[in-house]
Amino acid sequence: MTDSVPHASLREPLHQVSTKAPVLWMLVLLVALIVVAVFDWWDVPLWVWPLYAVLAIAYVVVMPMIRYRVHRWESTETAVYTQTGWLSRERRIAPMSRVQTVDFEQGPLDRLLGLASVTVTTASAAGPLKIIGIDKPVADKLVEELTRRTEAEAGDAT
Repeated sequence: MTDSVPHASLREPLHQVSTKAPVLWMLVLLVALIVVAVFDWWDVPLWVWPLYAVLAIAYVVVMPMIRYRVHRWESTETAVYTQTGWLSRERRIAPMSRVQTVDFEQGPLDRLLGLASVTVTTASAAGPLKIIGIDKPVADKLVEELTRRTEAEAGDAT
């Protein structure tokens, strides 16, 4: 006997985040590294500063590029897919029947770059799925589509 309901499979999602997302990640890292350097390193010998600067710059430049290649998302009629990480990677899938809420977020740096994030909360112990660093118009459309699909889904999302 075959099941007529299509099943979602854990696979690489179709869409990449915005090309502006690495800029956001670089800015956040750069600010964090500067704060650590200013407030936490007063007693560090001077010879350590050039080494710190080289490692920090390499991290700020390399990590966002790797993250950009890895971070992906997709929304279909039956599920929401995400892939995140850079050293370790995580792929998640949330069937529409498990979606409880859909949230739109846009911080100050996001607004400056025209980016936004969408959080899909599910009835899962693993926590919500986050799609970070997508263009605001794409995020607006995604929230609208997910809200429509969630409302159309029968059941109580548990």
